[in-house]
Amino acid sequence: MSTPDNARRREAIADSAVATGKGDDGTTGLLYGGRIAKDDARAEAYGTIDEAVSCLGLARAEVAVLTQAGKLPDVIDDLGDMLLQLQRDLFVAGAELATNPEAWDRLRDGHTRVDEAMLGGLEAALGAAEARVEMPREFVVPGADRLSAALELSRTVVRRAERRVIALDRDELVPGAWLMPYLNRLADLLWVLARLVEQAAGLAAASSRGEVLRNGSLD
Repeated sequence: MSTPDNARRREAIADSAVATGKGDDGTTGLLYGGRIAKDDARAEAYGTIDEAVSCLGLARAEVAVLTQAGKLPDVIDDLGDMLLQLQRDLFVAGAELATNPEAWDRLRDGHTRVDEAMLGGLEAALGAAEARVEMPREFVVPGADRLSAALELSRTVVRRAERRVIALDRDELVPGAWLMPYLNRLADLLWVLARLVEQAAGLAAASSRGEVLRNGSLD
């Protein structure tokens, strides 16, 4: 494998506020010191969390478009704020996964480690959303509109993050007890929010069986 002229490349990015060149060798830094390979299972897990944050950003941007156009239904007028909070929560999850195990004692609940209160907040939001939704009796095919599709995309990325974290936990590389339940509940919430968005807009969702679902029922 060819090796770049690191000295020359470092000089080229000497004034960059973003690029350091330290990762050119295929490693990345952990919080509180230490480096791991960029394809390490830990980097894969918190990288997937990062993807979920970006997908939620896509959903939040769609909320902003609908709000500016005066087309966001009143029943979901708090959705943008909720999605922003979920993005911020996922930064906590990412920090937990990206911390050097030797520094796990420095993690702070709700700041750099997911805690029970964060899970409780999700469960409260899930309960409130479920109360406003008529649950479909069939699997739903995403794509009724851009916002619900973005929420579904976010859900699937969160599920992938959950799978990565489960693998880490098997190797005792997850610091806290609440991260896996949090990701599990978050995926549930995003699914319900997608249904809420569809129903609030009066949209008919497609079922996996080929029929159309209206307000949770097959036509």
